Amino acid sequence: MKRIVLILAAAAAICVSASAQSKSFTLGKWVEVQNAILKELNRSYVDSLEVGRIERAAVNAMLEALDPYTVYVPEEEQEDFQMMLSNTYGGIGAIIYKPDPDGNVIINEPYANSPAAKAGLRCGDEIESVDGVSTHGLTSQESSDRMRGKPGTTVLFRVKKLRDGDGWKAGDVIDLPVVRERIVLPSLSYVGMLNEKDGYVLLDKFTDGVGQGIRDAYHTLRAQGMQRLVLDLRGNGGGLMNEAVNIVSLFVPKGSVVVTAKGREAGSEAVYKTKNDPVDLEIPLLVLVDSGSASASEIVSGALQDYDRATIVGTRTFGKGLVQSIRPLPYNGQLKLTTAKYYTPSGRCVQAIDYSHRNEDGSVGHIADSLTHSFTTAHGRTVKDGGGITPDFEVKAHRYSRLTYSLVYSGILEQYALEFVRRHAEIPAVDDFHFTEYEDFIAFAKDKEFDYRSSARALFDEMKKSLAEDGLTEAMGGELDALQKSLEMDKETFLRLKKDEIIPFIEEEIVVRYYFQEAGIKVRIRYDEQLRRALEQPAISI
Repeated sequence: MKRIVLILAAAAAICVSASAQSKSFTLGKWVEVQNAILKELNRSYVDSLEVGRIERAAVNAMLEALDPYTVYVPEEEQEDFQMMLSNTYGGIGAIIYKPDPDGNVIINEPYANSPAAKAGLRCGDEIESVDGVSTHGLTSQESSDRMRGKPGTTVLFRVKKLRDGDGWKAGDVIDLPVVRERIVLPSLSYVGMLNEKDGYVLLDKFTDGVGQGIRDAYHTLRAQGMQRLVLDLRGNGGGLMNEAVNIVSLFVPKGSVVVTAKGREAGSEAVYKTKNDPVDLEIPLLVLVDSGSASASEIVSGALQDYDRATIVGTRTFGKGLVQSIRPLPYNGQLKLTTAKYYTPSGRCVQAIDYSHRNEDGSVGHIADSLTHSFTTAHGRTVKDGGGITPDFEVKAHRYSRLTYSLVYSGILEQYALEFVRRHAEIPAVDDFHFTEYEDFIAFAKDKEFDYRSSARALFDEMKKSLAEDGLTEAMGGELDALQKSLEMDKETFLRLKKDEIIPFIEEEIVVRYYFQEAGIKVRIRYDEQLRRALEQPAISI
């Protein structure tokens, strides 16, 4: 018997060794083949060879075959990558845009207390040059790259002022030095009371320290009479896992499991538990989510749902249950590598592995019930996996018209806001400001080029193309003409029809240029129908 056991053990060892050798051989084979191809191309290809470009394309294609989140970051892209991770960069702290490719760069919006704001750059100011280099020949990105730099260094702008103020006259051209600083974009965008009992926190990203920020926000709102906390994670694409754990730890007992990460290798499982004492185990929590809520947002909403600690309201989340790690590469490159899947306390994995069947925004599409598995929350409620976190109460967001989207994406609203700022030195406080010059906006917009077709008219135009391809246009001429006439609507008429829908966007564009980003969020909350309906939902029954 002992001899048989030894033989079996030896055979198993041989199989493991053979498997390892097979993997090593396959890897070595393809590295050798790739090198041989490159050498042959370099020696014999008919045109000059851009080795860097084709190698980068090969690396990107290789990683795209794995998942959408494993990416190569070369040295020259490190600053943008670090900004993505930390929400910080060295610069002047302003949003710019270039409406005319042959014109100047415009200061669209300086951040509050930024170097740009402190130096006197205002909304609508034209940047004629950056450190002596004209912006006429630069794109917005190229101009932005010149404005960024090491904190403490100075960048010199030649500026044409939009309006009177700060000791200058409208039209003055001045040289304005700005000392760059480390710009920290806030992840905690807004903290405030919605009414007498509901505190509200808008969290845009899970960056370093945001857990402490939520803790501080809780105490601030509690002191103002908060009886329920609303945590808004809509559109929050995630970030640092440890900060997700820190946020959950505020509202569940110390030592609770928040998330479990499981990799391919044996023994790679990591369990993340709360390490700090909670601030409140009783206050009702309302968490808002949508298809843009991903990764760390799904860890927080999934854990609080599994513990029956919060009511999750909105629409199903994105469905990204993967953990990425950073690995150093030669020549100061980095590899952002998917190393594990994560699981909520009940055992759910929110990842939908089928990357091909997704919605237009990348979020998980329809999941058949036969492909899902049931799990149980702390108080016995049934929750399912298969892709994303399904809210306890579904409340859909308002669907805007095609016209409104077109006004936003074409920049018409931005352009009008700058024109409004040029003509108005000041506006009332945010809570008192209401836009009343809509006819003026129509007069401005009607002469601008943008696609103002309704969704029905756009579909009709696509249908006409298909009919033409099938040779059916002539046969259906009369019907098509009648339908087209019924769908016709001139630009001014359509703008008036959608007045109530467009005004909130105009108000938001205007107030941020006088009172910065927080003011825009206040306006957004004022008209947020999904938030209003979410507040009406009952607490989950446990």
